Amino acid sequence: MNPLIHLLTLLPSGLRKRVFLVHALINRAMTLGVRVVVCDDQDRVMLVRHTYVEGWHFPGGAVERNETLLEAAHKELLEECSIEALDRPKHFHTYHNPTTSRFDHVALYVCRDWSQEMPKQPDRGDCRNGMVCPQSTACWHNVINP
Repeated sequence: MNPLIHLLTLLPSGLRKRVFLVHALINRAMTLGVRVVVCDDQDRVMLVRHTYVEGWHFPGGAVERNETLLEAAHKELLEECSIEALDRPKHFHTYHNPTTSRFDHVALYVCRDWSQEMPKQPDRGDCRNGMVCPQSTACWHNVINP
């Protein structure tokens, strides 16, 4: 397990987020991330829960130096959900995320063609667990059916 991730799991949630952001800003002038809306044929979406930030989120994470957005999206799907995208995920939009920091940007992708041999097992590291959640509101229609 990454030593930084292990230390973050020991801190209170508010402090965890601040330490993570300070680390990112020290190492990058701008933070860039990806999130992937993974849909099944029933229009359910995959969500993950991280140990270092509260709530459920789309799979995703930071784009590292010398890594493309698509490479990061594929990497995060494998790491967080044991999912392999069978087709190129489609770029939906890139967002400025001022709630995290004024330097943060997130590219959102949609992936409908994917496989998962075995569900991701919960771990004490980056990703606590994952789940497929039913579509509950009509607002998802434009994201998952562009």
